[in-house]
Amino acid sequence: MRTTRQSLSSVLRPSDEVAEALERGAPIVALESTIISHGLPQPRNLEVAVELERIVRETGAVPATIAVLDGVARIGLDKSELERVAGEPGLRKLGFRDLPAAAALGASGATTVSATSFLAAGAGIRVFATGGLGGVHRGWTESQDESADLDMLSRTRITVVCAGVKSILDVPATLQRLETRGVTIAGLRTDEFPGFYLHSSGEPIDWRIETPDEAAGIMRAQDALGGPQTALIVANPVTLSEQLDPELHDRVLAEALAEAEERRITGQAITPFLLGYLVRGTDGASLEANLAAVRGNARVAGQIAASWSRGG
Repeated sequence: MRTTRQSLSSVLRPSDEVAEALERGAPIVALESTIISHGLPQPRNLEVAVELERIVRETGAVPATIAVLDGVARIGLDKSELERVAGEPGLRKLGFRDLPAAAALGASGATTVSATSFLAAGAGIRVFATGGLGGVHRGWTESQDESADLDMLSRTRITVVCAGVKSILDVPATLQRLETRGVTIAGLRTDEFPGFYLHSSGEPIDWRIETPDEAAGIMRAQDALGGPQTALIVANPVTLSEQLDPELHDRVLAEALAEAEERRITGQAITPFLLGYLVRGTDGASLEANLAAVRGNARVAGQIAASWSRGG
């Protein structure tokens, strides 16, 4: 039986700017696109997308926002492509498992952490900034619901700068899963794992770093040691002044979880329901804390990428 193998270049296409940066070894930061298409209302979503790219550029790095358009994974978007991701109705949300179908069927979609990590690493990009990771869901023993992010990070050599995992998840179970899968976590100027909207989840982490240079040093040690191609998570907490009020967070989240149980909302529907409830129940304060975290992560990711590209 004869088979046809698509070349990688037919399904993964860096922009001219990103391709040139890759060629000369310049710092690059990957950015996901689901926050643009699914995480924010119009027209603020496009404004935030442009702002995050600007923050990365201020560090001296090249931003590479990633999305799949007409079956092609675009590594770096121009103005019209960003506008398309921000405004196209019905744009799909693509995890790693969706990429082959999207490529074969010419579909378009925004990429999640799992898809963005895979595509960034495939393009030769080492640093990725996002808000919060997915993880193990509450009630996992009944639902077996776990984000594909964890599996992808256990087999992808990329550095992800994040503000922890979404606080609607089971944080201790997520940290245990990451440990089991050999994913290194380093807290940037913190001994506790961030709580996404909150400065701290209260859960300790084993390694603390003080500078982006130290993160780049861990990346070099990963490569020198070899072994499984696991990720490095740089946990960068939202500042105390920008975090969501902890008491408000806990109260509204408890209400959201109770309502989800009463309405029997489960599976893929649970995350958007809980996040949406938090936005409404906090009068938008949870969204502002999320955006503060993403801005800080983009800045730190640019600094790490710059240090990584300098070598050492």
